[in-house]
Amino acid sequence: MELSKDLFRKLEDNEKNSEFIAVQSRTYLQDAWIRFRRNKLALAGLVFITIMILGAIFVPILSRYTYEGQDIANRHALPSAAHWFGTDKFGRDIFVRIFYGARISLSIGFLAAFINLCIGIVYGGISGFVGGRVDLFMMRVVDILYSVPEMLYVILIMVVLGSNMTSILIGICISSWVGMARLVRTQVLSLKQQEFSLAAQVMGASNTRILFKHLIVNSIGPIIVSVTMMVPSAIFTEAFLSMVGIGISIPMSSWGTMANEARELYQNYPIEIIWPIACICLTMLSLNFIGDGLGDSLDPNKK
Repeated sequence: MELSKDLFRKLEDNEKNSEFIAVQSRTYLQDAWIRFRRNKLALAGLVFITIMILGAIFVPILSRYTYEGQDIANRHALPSAAHWFGTDKFGRDIFVRIFYGARISLSIGFLAAFINLCIGIVYGGISGFVGGRVDLFMMRVVDILYSVPEMLYVILIMVVLGSNMTSILIGICISSWVGMARLVRTQVLSLKQQEFSLAAQVMGASNTRILFKHLIVNSIGPIIVSVTMMVPSAIFTEAFLSMVGIGISIPMSSWGTMANEARELYQNYPIEIIWPIACICLTMLSLNFIGDGLGDSLDPNKK
């Protein structure tokens, strides 16, 4: 009788949950963010890009200097409390021009990536989902566009429309979306025969819903990674065009324009070319780190 009481005694409250293991429920994006934060380089890149975006928004507004304001008596000044990055050959404050240039360079990079994302998803998704002769024709158009160098498109558009932000965007976006279209097509071709896609068809879902609500959504990981790689490519294209003198028109400043102006005097004033080149390099490096981090965090196989 005593043994029976020991076996079936009532547990105290502090003993009831002694073997309970609680697992916090997380969504896919929450889990991806936690894994992204573990990548120190990707997190550092995100912090740098955030600082550059905030600086591009607020520094030209809050500073007492303007990107075009000249002070001939204070040309080629070294970094000081008054001018943190010094001044250029016209006495313009380099610190303000750097962040004003960030507006143009980052805007071109992110806008070009967004436009290429939209065109590539629609074009590649339709091509892969419909298949057959439609896919064959659409991919041959992609091959034709891909066969012509991207820089040639940009230069021709700028000759016709002039050296401005719009012409650079159009030139970059004419053919840059073909890589995204090929990626989306490949993902759709591999996913449209899987069980969840067939189940959606059986349940009567429309082709548009299947494509955009099921196939594209399940391809979002590689798509986001590809977008992050498009941004530095567009920034570099704009910087290269401005640096060779056919980009953004003076007095507007982009990082490439500033590097082109400082190139003429780099032997006497090398510090003036360091700032725009450093911004271009660090921005591209940060975006590449972010792309690598997103690739690891969004890949379910690496969970």
